[in-house]
Amino acid sequence: MATDGPYQKSGQDGIDAPVDGARFASPDLAPVANANRIDSLDFIRGVAVMGILAANIVAFGHPFEALFYPGAFLTGHGEWSDWLAVVQYVVIDNKMRGLFTLLFGAGLYLFMERAWARGATRLLQLWRLTILAGFGLFHFFIIWRGDILTYYALIGIALLPLLRFSPAVQLGLGIGGYLLGVLFYAGSLTFPYLISDTTFGESEGFAQAREGLIAGKAQSLADGRVEAALIEGGEHGALISHRLAEHGLDPLTNTMFFVFETAPLMLIGMALYRLGFFSGEFSRSKLVRGGWLALGSGAAISLGIALWMKAGGFTYYLSLAGYVGWSPLPQLLMTLGLAALMVAYSPRWDGWLARRISAAGRVAFTNYLGTSIVMVGVFHGWGLGLYGELARPQLYLVMLGAWAVMLAWSRPWLERYRYGPLEWLWRCMTYRRIFALRR
Repeated sequence: MATDGPYQKSGQDGIDAPVDGARFASPDLAPVANANRIDSLDFIRGVAVMGILAANIVAFGHPFEALFYPGAFLTGHGEWSDWLAVVQYVVIDNKMRGLFTLLFGAGLYLFMERAWARGATRLLQLWRLTILAGFGLFHFFIIWRGDILTYYALIGIALLPLLRFSPAVQLGLGIGGYLLGVLFYAGSLTFPYLISDTTFGESEGFAQAREGLIAGKAQSLADGRVEAALIEGGEHGALISHRLAEHGLDPLTNTMFFVFETAPLMLIGMALYRLGFFSGEFSRSKLVRGGWLALGSGAAISLGIALWMKAGGFTYYLSLAGYVGWSPLPQLLMTLGLAALMVAYSPRWDGWLARRISAAGRVAFTNYLGTSIVMVGVFHGWGLGLYGELARPQLYLVMLGAWAVMLAWSRPWLERYRYGPLEWLWRCMTYRRIFALRR
């Protein structure tokens, strides 16, 4: 994709050459310079980081259960909001996380490719991901409970032994593992729906199981109300204490639960990067045809699930099954379809908006964590205090405002500085040296 302004080409891992005055302990491990970035990665990452906010905006402004269960909205959820939930499910939910995960896997291999060329080993990647896990835990406990960085880091560490496998093996393991995950998630969450919402659970043999599900729902919603009271009251210290006491193991349990989605997508991302998918080595016509076919097929399945959930009244366990249990297959199709289409079309998108989105992708780490900080300030009682005050359509207006901020600051910043603020900090911590920030 074309760029304008005083951008300097950097290493493919997003790290520019060190400049005079920076301190280095061992120059042979300094980041490689003068290799062109893969522009499609920046553009897709920019779309993904904006899309993740669209997926999470409900959980910033309402209890976490509202992500999948409209009944958890503190403002109520009318017919118009129900239809917006259908649109969000089809277009956004899980797909943006899928893109982010795919690119994270590509980035894991891309980083090691450059590290190996400089004589480094996977220990450097291990250290880098350990630092990322620290960022994720800080994000989870101190800022916002919707963190994904921790389990990305932990799963990335678990995949380090597979980095030397061939692309074909990585792709096969990724697709095979993902399909096993499709069965796992569907099996795990269809059964609770059948027991709680259908006549299947009315038989005497399932009475105890149904009571347990009802109690589990009540407990989850009650926890959401406790957090809501702390957030609305601006009691951030008490909120952190609550997370530590009631959700201290969540980063680990999230890792274990989402491993069947995250690990396969990372492997697929590695393989696609190595096969030249992101760098223009695939036939554009095949990318377009395959991309639209995958995107359309996945969207049709997602629409069917969304309409089923709406027709069923968006009950708790039906919504949970639809949001988590039945979404992986259409998620994979739409994630790969979106990636293929953006790789195919993005070289032609060289206008101001495309350049701004690519810039947002280059500083995606800062945008991801920075968005959480801004949203906490907007919604929590110590800030603007809008938590529980906005209906779904109004939340989307806040989202659009945050998108505008992302697009407004990212490119001007990169015209003056080599990295985003958190990207720079992560690199300095990874290499244990100070890199020049200003261009």
